[in-house]
Amino acid sequence: LDREDISSLANSLDDIMDFIDGAANALFLYHIPQPTEHARELTRILAAEVEEISKALPRLRQRNRMRGILEHCVEINRLENEADQVMRDALAELFDKESSAADIIKWREIYEHLENAADRGEDVANVLEGIVLKHA
Repeated sequence: LDREDISSLANSLDDIMDFIDGAANALFLYHIPQPTEHARELTRILAAEVEEISKALPRLRQRNRMRGILEHCVEINRLENEADQVMRDALAELFDKESSAADIIKWREIYEHLENAADRGEDVANVLEGIVLKHA
């Protein structure tokens, strides 16, 4: 791996952590006693993405195993698409429930942090795909 690959990968991983931290801070700041079902689902998706990333990263050590990274990238992309749908459903429910303006603002911020973290997971997958193609 060259320095640029390592830097891109590290930056994308750091971005995931930044958005997770943002969601956690918002939960604390807004005194959220219980996450919604949509927040739980976004968290489950995010955990699954991180699991796929953790399975893919060790394959970078051996060129003959790099092709196996692509199956993890496909799954990460699928999960990110699922997160997009959960986000749309969550926002629709916020407005359909006639939530207070304050609740809409709070939950929208939390959902956006979680969905942005999932988006950054897709960025990691894109970096990994680029590395595989470069070394194929």
